[in-house]
Amino acid sequence: MKRDIISILDLSSKELDEVLEQACRLKRMKKERIPHLLLPGKTLAMIFEKSSTRTRISFEVGIADLGGTALFLNAQDMQIGRGEEIRDTARVASRYVSGVMIRAYRHSTIEEFARYATIPVINGLSDLEHPCQILADIMTIREHFGDRKGLRVGWVGDGDNVCNSLILSTILTGMEITVATPKGFEPPAKLVETARRMGSRVTLVRDPKIALEDAHVVATDTWVSMGTEKEREARLRAFKGFTIDRRLMDLASPDAIFMHCLPAHRGQEVTDEVIEGPFSVVFDEAENRLHAQKALMVFLMQE
Repeated sequence: MKRDIISILDLSSKELDEVLEQACRLKRMKKERIPHLLLPGKTLAMIFEKSSTRTRISFEVGIADLGGTALFLNAQDMQIGRGEEIRDTARVASRYVSGVMIRAYRHSTIEEFARYATIPVINGLSDLEHPCQILADIMTIREHFGDRKGLRVGWVGDGDNVCNSLILSTILTGMEITVATPKGFEPPAKLVETARRMGSRVTLVRDPKIALEDAHVVATDTWVSMGTEKEREARLRAFKGFTIDRRLMDLASPDAIFMHCLPAHRGQEVTDEVIEGPFSVVFDEAENRLHAQKALMVFLMQE
């Protein structure tokens, strides 16, 4: 039976741990230059409506490390860029390749693609969730703290797709999260309600200082994402006071780490002093995209 990862909740807590164990093994093997051709002959189609640095490089290198092949497909170079039905593209791709990673503007696009595809589909990013990023984030947190249960996460900034997936991930990990956003930029109420109903401890506040007090993990994302460029000036005004600087970091736990999915805009959501500081793990986090996604591809595509 084929599996898709459209949401981080498409994994159980046990499966999440299995994928992360595999990711850690694959990371060690890569660093020790031990071949790990676990997906020989497999082909991954990578469909990009939104451009990317980390998603493209990590998936393309990852499938090559595993013995497979990647196809980079810009949506504008495909018939879906000219109006072909998503369901038709999904059914055709299913006859050519072993799996699909799709990075789309709308979450519903990925859901429809997965509904008609007969091969595994991975959400490389949508407007609602970014499960691949959160896999790497949890892997990074695990490397620094070991047991994740009871860790406090403080999110400051936009209640965006990364924030959404991080909230949902706390259902699986036992972490608790406090999210500080300006009015009108909160994560979706329905998603927060779902997380709480499933046992997650999610707190929404307006004051960044409250979110970061004694936090073990401090996290943020860009205030102006792809698709919101026309709102740039309004967003910069709304997020005034939400920049994570050394003063805010000092409110966190002494062993706190700073995380950002990148790209970062220094001087906006984070200062240079913080992102380049000793508590920053953003480049470990970026590297772990490769290892976590390799493990995810093995989980979904290995026969």
